[in-house]
Amino acid sequence: MPILILIVIGAAAGFLATRFMRVQTDVPTTIAIGVGGALLGWLILRFLVSITGWVAAFIGAVIGAMALIWLWQKYVSR
Repeated sequence: MPILILIVIGAAAGFLATRFMRVQTDVPTTIAIGVGGALLGWLILRFLVSITGWVAAFIGAVIGAMALIWLWQKYVSR
């Protein structure tokens, strides 16, 4: 079933991509372009999400550390 979904999504993506780029292709080539684009897009998004996850974790850690320093300065160091 996932392969069928990939082909359907790939056909739709390939159709839209060939129309946006104004490229005339036959149906099998359009599907191949869509499936290849879907796989490439998935890899790129997966990479970006993993990088964004690391960056978000780092930013969260810095904000958390700053909050602890603020709380310590406000309530403990007196």
